[in-house]
Formats: sequence, C-alpha cells, structure tokens
Amino acid sequence: MIAFPNCKINLGLNILEKKADGFHDLETVFFPVNIHDVLEILEFGGNTTQVTTSGISLGECENNICLEAYNLLKKDYPDLPGIKMHLHKAIPLGAGLGGGSADGVATLKLLNKTFNLNIPDEQLFAYALKLGSDCPFFILNKPCFASGRGETLEPISLPLYAHKIVIVNPGIHVNTTEAFKHIVPHVPEKRIKEIIAQPIDTWKNELVNDFEDSVFKKYPDVHKIKKDLYDSGAIYSGMSGSGSTVYGIFKDGTLTNYIPHADYFYKIVEAA
Repeated sequence: MIAFPNCKINLGLNILEKKADGFHDLETVFFPVNIHDVLEILEFGGNTTQVTTSGISLGECENNICLEAYNLLKKDYPDLPGIKMHLHKAIPLGAGLGGGSADGVATLKLLNKTFNLNIPDEQLFAYALKLGSDCPFFILNKPCFASGRGETLEPISLPLYAHKIVIVNPGIHVNTTEAFKHIVPHVPEKRIKEIIAQPIDTWKNELVNDFEDSVFKKYPDVHKIKKDLYDSGAIYSGMSGSGSTVYGIFKDGTLTNYIPHADYFYKIVEAA
C-alpha cells in the first residue's frame, strides 16, 4: 500500500513563552502544500522489518521517523507483523517544511489501514504527538491555527484559491534546537489569528516569523530569497518554520519574473 505524504508551510510564527518543561508555547498557521514524498509498506512476515530509502539521503535508516512510528505502534499492537517499508524522499530535509513529521504520520495511517488496526483519529493524534510537536497537524492536514507546542489545532478557512505559492529552499540545513537559542519569547501586540483574517496584502507589514531575524543574519542567502520573491511581485513572503525554506504567495497570473538559483529546490504549487 502506498501513501504520498505532503509537507506544510507556516504562515507566521510567534514564540510566546518558554515553559518549565523546556517546550515553547507558540502560535502559527499550518498550511498544507502539495509537495510529496512517497511511502510504501508491504507485509514481510515474522518480526523482521526492512527499511529502504531513495531520493534525498536520510543517513542511517535507524533514525528514520517512519521506523520510529512503526515501533510506537508495535508496542501496543504486538501482533503487528514485520514489514518492508520504502520511503522515497523528495521534500528537503531540515527545511521548515515538516516533511519528516508528515512521513511519520503517514506511516501511522498506512499501518492502521493496511493491517486493519481500527485506531480512531483521536488515538492516532496521540501517537503523532509522541513523534513530534507538529506531527498531529498531519492527521488533519488542512489549514489550521496552531497553538501550544503546535498540537492545539483549529481548522480555518483561507481564501488562497486564486493564488500560487513559490517554494524555494537553498539547501541550508537549519538546526531547530540552535535556532531556538536565539529566540526571546514575547507576546506580540497583534496576534496571528487576527492578522491572518485580514486581506493578504496587509500581511507583509504584520505577519512575522520570529526565527527570521537570527536565521537571516547567519544565512544571508535565505534573506535574499525573501527579498527576491517580493521584488518579483509576491504579495506576501515568509520563512517556513525555523527555515531555511522561504515561500512567496503570488496572485494567479503575476508570477512572471522570478528566476530561481540553479542549485536551489524550487516548486510552484497551487494554493487550495
């Protein structure tokens, strides 16, 4: 059985508070994007699990979040058989797109369906949260206002259907833990939920990602992508997550003069 896990972008990202447990309270909007990995799972029998990958290198398969998701279910469903699992990786790594999280959740869903485990969405949500703070979003996989660690989700409607989104990643891996060290948590005067309800052409001056300042200082090429997207006619541009992906939102028909760097990952997707 095959799944095609998609990634997401963040529309704004505010870090509000660091909690005693080390996690951060945040607010953002998760928006699903049609750039996909490919995940296939087949029954292997016995207790043997075989994991292979292609596309973008993941390094050691033992660190694969898909295998982590399998082991998570195996603890509660010991009769789950061994599997052959192949992941073709197309979503850039360490890019702020949540591709790894999407793959982990796709594994949970695919195992549930393939082996008729009948796990309800509420329980899948709990398993997903064990994999990562942004993983529960991929259970819903629709535009959501997110708060808490990213696991408190409120589906929202966004009028982006007449727009195109340009996704650019320069191949720079931003370490999320390191990025958080440069954040000074604060509550902004105007919250993301209010800003996102406004016309898109007002977002440029108000919708911010708190990671941008430090990432742009360390990686000027990432900052340049955002500038180039605005110079090419984007009505809004921002960095996704802790970077290094930058996206631009264009009115349909206005994307005419952006020239991507030859070595960058570059996609144009339709906004739903």
